Amino acid sequence: MIEPTYPPAPNNRIQWYRTALPKEVLANLNAKSDLKGFVQSLGHFGFMVATATTTLYAAAHKMWWIMAIALFLHGTAASFAINAVHELGHKSVFKTQALNQFFCRLFAFFGLINHEHFFASHMRHHQYTLHAPDDLEVVLPIKVLTKHFFQYAIIHTKPWEVVKFHIKHHTRLARGRFEGQWEATIFPADQPEKALPTIQWARFLLIGHGLILALSIALAIAVGPYWLLLPVLTSYPAYGGWLQFLCNNTQHIGLQDNVNDFRLSCRTFTLNPVAQFFYWHMNYHIEHHMFAAVPCYNLQKLHKAIQHELPPTPHGLYAVWKEIAAIQRKQAEDPEYQHVAPLPGKEPVHPSALGAGAY
Repeated sequence: MIEPTYPPAPNNRIQWYRTALPKEVLANLNAKSDLKGFVQSLGHFGFMVATATTTLYAAAHKMWWIMAIALFLHGTAASFAINAVHELGHKSVFKTQALNQFFCRLFAFFGLINHEHFFASHMRHHQYTLHAPDDLEVVLPIKVLTKHFFQYAIIHTKPWEVVKFHIKHHTRLARGRFEGQWEATIFPADQPEKALPTIQWARFLLIGHGLILALSIALAIAVGPYWLLLPVLTSYPAYGGWLQFLCNNTQHIGLQDNVNDFRLSCRTFTLNPVAQFFYWHMNYHIEHHMFAAVPCYNLQKLHKAIQHELPPTPHGLYAVWKEIAAIQRKQAEDPEYQHVAPLPGKEPVHPSALGAGAY
């Protein structure tokens, strides 16, 4: 095993370890593409439009099984709206920045997400990953049980609690009320201008979804089945969360905090192409943290370029959750236990070995 060298952190900032890459290789990996951005963004949102339309059509024609399947598929894809917001908020999906902003707001609106609040937190998460109190977006230990999966898998076991949470959360932000240590950190009281975009977006969400609710009620009274506008346009967190739950909860669980090496605090695993697409390629989470400017559609290529320095990569959801389950069993016996990912000592892969057009 090669022991990496960790330079000291200047000015109390974390000096993260990153795999060395030739400048031309990193430049190619960092290249943004409007075409690839449209494929990713419109592919995801277009699927949501198609399943929403199918749900409404099937309900209007009393095709109940088709309606149920389409609604479930809709919830499954829409549950990944937060991952779309995450990537678009990094401003790396489209070369044209206005397109990043437009699609970020589009997914944020229909996903009931305050993207302004999220990124005020998320930028610090990248700077200080798992170093509390500078990063309180993710705090270890994380405990995920089988019952948590079934709570979100098909229909949330307490959907009214989901609705109640979002109403209270966005109403609080719309009123400019920030609570807890983390919000006090990301929205300092002496810098109110930092909080203004979050407040404005929360108000926009409440007004917009209030109008959707009013339209749904009006249509339910007038024509019946179109009450389904409400769940297909505004209730994603309440159903269809099974796949997003399995993907998203892998990122840091069971790993190490207070280290300056993303290979020890983040987890990479492989996914089938469909799940990887809806997850916005975030299964390559070490790579995303190590080189956050690389567009999501280039992360698989980045993985190949640095895999000689990566820990073993679990292949598929079964393998990664088998690994996580083993870690959680050890943590149940020893609450202080954290998994230390083995760091290999392989020779670098030359860019020419990655195949023609790899970058």
